[in-house]
Amino acid sequence: MKIFKSKSDFKDYISSEKNKGKTIGFVPTMGALHKGHLSLVERAIKKNDLTVVSIFVNPTQFDNKEDLDKYPKTFEKDVELLESIDCDVLFAPSVSEIYDDNVVSETFDFDGLEHQMEGKFRDGHFDGVGTIVKALFEIVEPNTAYFGKKDFQQLQIIKKLVQKLNLPVKIKGMPIFREKDGLAMSSRNTRLTEEHRKAAPFIHKTLKKARKKIGTKNVIEITEWVRKQFKKHPLLELEYFIIADEKTLQTATEFESKKRYRAFIAVFAGEIRLIDNVRFKNN
Repeated sequence: MKIFKSKSDFKDYISSEKNKGKTIGFVPTMGALHKGHLSLVERAIKKNDLTVVSIFVNPTQFDNKEDLDKYPKTFEKDVELLESIDCDVLFAPSVSEIYDDNVVSETFDFDGLEHQMEGKFRDGHFDGVGTIVKALFEIVEPNTAYFGKKDFQQLQIIKKLVQKLNLPVKIKGMPIFREKDGLAMSSRNTRLTEEHRKAAPFIHKTLKKARKKIGTKNVIEITEWVRKQFKKHPLLELEYFIIADEKTLQTATEFESKKRYRAFIAVFAGEIRLIDNVRFKNN
């Protein structure tokens, strides 16, 4: 596996590979890799001539500096994992390589997608996401980029970014990768205390039970039921539970035929914030 930290060296290499007619698959990450990340990389390897993974903890998408400072960094282990599945290229730039001396976000209009859910609770988050994804796409120039559906709102926003800026890259959303007990895999899971790690699968279990209530309960009743479940839980604190239209991410007030819905949740397990989502089939 080739490792680049210099933007200019990386671009020279990628340019030469593209001139050979190779297709580029790209998986952007913030490191602390787990099996969910690796499933994206394996998909990219299968579908492309050359697979690039980036590791970059992007400061402009964190609204909480403490969260940025504590974000897990496991670079040597990440390299070993990527080499174990025969990844071709790792791009791991410094903050100064990406932002020079101006560590600020661009401002984006994602047609309102950015104001829903995560956007309401994480000020400026999606401007930071848009800034780094746009920058990485310009550097890597991939044919296809792969993202997990755990960050479903982010996935929709990146699709909107590509559409609005007319970027020549296909965006592929891949299924959520879960632990055996149902917890959605996340780099932040490594920061959970043993007690909170045992409690965390309650999140996905509650989402699955809520989904089964479609047909007998309406949106408001399901939402209230979820809130009550977390009020009774001694270790997990619900930040939000929202049933939303998959396309617009607008909060649903009722189930309408011919629309696709998804339930989104954010929960604090102590200091660690966990998110998850499931498709709600509206029959």
